[in-house]
Amino acid sequence: MDGDEPRIRVIEGRGSWRSRALIALLRLASRGPLPLDADLAALRRRYETMDARHFPLDPAVRREPVRCNGVAAEWISVPESRPGRTLLYLHGGSFAFRFPNTHAAFAARLCRRLGTRALIPDYRLAPEHPFPAAPDDCHATWRWLLANGCDPADSVFAGDSAGGNLALVTLHRACRAGEPLPACAVLLSPAVDCTMTSPSMVENEDRDPLFQLRNLLVFRRHYVASPSLYTNPDVSPLFADFHGFPPLFLQAGLAEMLRDEALRTAQKAHAAGVDVELELWPGTVHAFQIASFLPEAGLAVDEIVRFVLARTRWESPAGAGAPPRP
Repeated sequence: MDGDEPRIRVIEGRGSWRSRALIALLRLASRGPLPLDADLAALRRRYETMDARHFPLDPAVRREPVRCNGVAAEWISVPESRPGRTLLYLHGGSFAFRFPNTHAAFAARLCRRLGTRALIPDYRLAPEHPFPAAPDDCHATWRWLLANGCDPADSVFAGDSAGGNLALVTLHRACRAGEPLPACAVLLSPAVDCTMTSPSMVENEDRDPLFQLRNLLVFRRHYVASPSLYTNPDVSPLFADFHGFPPLFLQAGLAEMLRDEALRTAQKAHAAGVDVELELWPGTVHAFQIASFLPEAGLAVDEIVRFVLARTRWESPAGAGAPPRP
């Protein structure tokens, strides 16, 4: 793209057979629309049972519980982790769900490639704890890191879906408070606009195997009490002031409903003078990077590593570096 537009790279191809098979499986497993009064807490317990049963963590991954200004969190480290490097990983899950093993495994993959350790806050979830509980907990965790010797220049934010929202909100809050910021942030299919007015919300609803607009409206209802808050930057960081933000790297699927939220975020950041890159991937599901068996996931992680290493003082562990982009 030229200087008037953000750097946007559309990945060529149609998606691997594994990705196409996953999409077909997800369509078959779809349970249809949720009722407005859906019991999200019960659904969360079911998801967590599945996560524990079917997604065991590599024994080489070390998990260490910690309290961060009262927020429960977990350090994730691997043999490649080096002292002084921090990845603050904010998990997705529509502000209502958590997948402890799945997200720990993905954070561990990033840790291996980047030679860092990751901190994953267990921020409070809706509907029991609606907005502003989640952003309060994430900001408190960043403040705890800073107070406990974390060097911002050796820190990176990352988040998927709702976690991408919370990463941007935490950046915005830290900016407004005059607090140090991380070296960069990685946002995977971030959900950034609670008004849900992006064109892809309608254009891709029949193509997205994970989401339906009705279900997204249910999740929104449980997270945000009043429509008057939908454009609050702490709810919808698309409406935040991006001036002063660190470099941002975004990835999203071309056919997912949140595609244009990533695109609009990149455009907003670029207009504010932020160093930003966006990649759009064909034939992939929402947050596909987490599914390690997908070829696209490995390639996408290569690009994440390339971006982070170029904007930090870090060197990749021996044998784990990302190849330079042609």
